[in-house]
Amino acid sequence: MKLLPVLDGVPAEPKVMRLAELLAHQPGAVVSRQVLKHPSGSVTVFAFAAGEGLSEHTAPFDALVQLLEGTARITIGGRPYELAAGDAIVMPAHRPHALAALTPFKMVLTMLRPGEQAPPAAATPAPP
Repeated sequence: MKLLPVLDGVPAEPKVMRLAELLAHQPGAVVSRQVLKHPSGSVTVFAFAAGEGLSEHTAPFDALVQLLEGTARITIGGRPYELAAGDAIVMPAHRPHALAALTPFKMVLTMLRPGEQAPPAAATPAPP
């Protein structure tokens, strides 16, 4: 059985979308809408009110964040990055990351799930 991507609960067909217009900012909240879902990944649009965020966490797969509007601080592995509309950043699998809205912002999160990835192996010292 072929698994098809799903858009709004039905198999995906070509459709022009203005991602930033799919949802609105809500005071004191983070809102989201998944626009594409497939066993190998998903695409979700988020809107963050100023001062809102997601606390540090990890995921077992890579993700790409693309800012549509506003500004955000995304911290990956303890290093902060400031992004503005049009910027994108990869959040590698198993690397702790957190998001904070510097201004109200919207983003697209593309999750890639090629199968659970094992955490990176620790370097093994070379034998003497």
